[in-house]
Formats: sequence, C-alpha cells, structure tokens
Amino acid sequence: MADVYRWHLAPDGLATRRQLRALGLRPGGQDVVAELHRPRRRRGPRVAYLYRIEHARPVRPMTPGRAVALAAAMRARRTCPNCRTDVGYCIPRSLGMCVPCHDAPAA
Repeated sequence: MADVYRWHLAPDGLATRRQLRALGLRPGGQDVVAELHRPRRRRGPRVAYLYRIEHARPVRPMTPGRAVALAAAMRARRTCPNCRTDVGYCIPRSLGMCVPCHDAPAA
C-alpha cells in the first residue's frame, strides 16, 4: 500500500504526473510511491498519485509519425459525423455532432 498524504503535505522529491511533465519528465514505468488526498465535502476525496522525481525519465521526443497520428486523431475529433465537415473545434461527446447539426430542426 502506498503512503497517503494530505493536500500540500507531501514530502519533497515526489511529484504528480502533471508536475513531472512540467519538468520535462515522465514516470518511466515506476510504481506509484504515494497518494495525495484533497478533501471534498460531498463526494469522496480527490486522489493524485505521486512518483519519485529521481526515478523519472525524460519525455520521449515527438517523432514525425507520432505527429501525423496526433493530427489525424484531432481531425477526427473535429469532424462532424452528420455533415462531414471540420467544424474547427472538438465535437462535444454529449451531443455526438456539431452544434449547428444538433440545433437544426429534425426533418
């Protein structure tokens, strides 16, 4: 079981994934060392997983193939399945189509 710390009380040398990413690092396959709990009133606490900074590895560089795959994935998220146009924003999953298609009256 990982150690559990309250919000703002984690020791130095530990970081979340986002904090590692800001430092240009990634967890690099290491296991979670500790958990950080942020209390919330209505639902249970928010949990953030902490990793050791000294065991983190550098972020892998973006390759041309990964850049092409990422661009294709983002293009698919922006393309409306009804009108087949690139609407310039990510289609809301709650709607399943672009806003103009959703708001248009049914034929």
